[in-house]
Amino acid sequence: MNRIGWIGLGSMGRPMAANLLKAGYEVYVYNRTREKADELLAQGARWAVSPKELAEICDVVITMVSGASAVDRMLNGETGVLAGLSAGKMVIDMSTISPDDSRRFAKQVADRGGQFLDAPVSGSIKPATDGTLLILAGGKKDTYESCRPLFDVLGKNSIHFGESGMGTSAKLVINLLLGMTMEAISESLLLAEKTGLQREQILQMFSESGVNTPLLQMKKQNLLNEQFPAAFALNLMLKDLGLALETADRTSAPLPAAAVVHTVFNAAKETGKGELDFSAVFLHLMEMAGNQ
Repeated sequence: MNRIGWIGLGSMGRPMAANLLKAGYEVYVYNRTREKADELLAQGARWAVSPKELAEICDVVITMVSGASAVDRMLNGETGVLAGLSAGKMVIDMSTISPDDSRRFAKQVADRGGQFLDAPVSGSIKPATDGTLLILAGGKKDTYESCRPLFDVLGKNSIHFGESGMGTSAKLVINLLLGMTMEAISESLLLAEKTGLQREQILQMFSESGVNTPLLQMKKQNLLNEQFPAAFALNLMLKDLGLALETADRTSAPLPAAAVVHTVFNAAKETGKGELDFSAVFLHLMEMAGNQ
């Protein structure tokens, strides 16, 4: 498993592929916009002209793209991964998609004789750069064990949750909690300011109490400075909340609070905050309150 193919060189994919290069793997890359590969090519990565060529060359193909439609485009068609896949090779999808889509892609890969894992990650740009992501895997246990050396490079830990679709289910669960926690922090902070309390003191109180979280510490400066550079864009959080609600509907899981949070994030997107960090939901709430 020395030759790794990587598809998707966005803000997460680039540093993750770079970490595999640093670990000594031979990495081939493909991206619809070739310019995004320049930095990796300068570090020793090799370019593949299509996903098909990448699958022909590599032992493992990893996709890290924006959603299920993008995974579909990369896998299928005359120049897709499946057209170049041979028996025994592995496909790992690290995108955040629905469990049903993961199972569909797993079947397509299996029909070509390949092995598939859904393995989305928990973490944003800095953990991707530092190699400290948490990797959430679904698929056959032996396939997961074969891929653990890769996951050990990309993350601080990996968890195998079970069959195909279980990794993406876990990702929706953790991102649901992430989005709802950010909403709760934002609403609490807004109420504090409306009663005359000082933002910095309230954040200090949160930090020294039982409600302190790593998320709060990561987003504290965003909230203090009202600057929201995207580590995890609000658009992406909105997408993941939508996927969680779709899964909840399919499984008859009542999520009333999550539905409200999804509505708030959607309104934040509609007011032009989609490309900001998802902590910009606080900015949206302040605007609702007439503070901006």
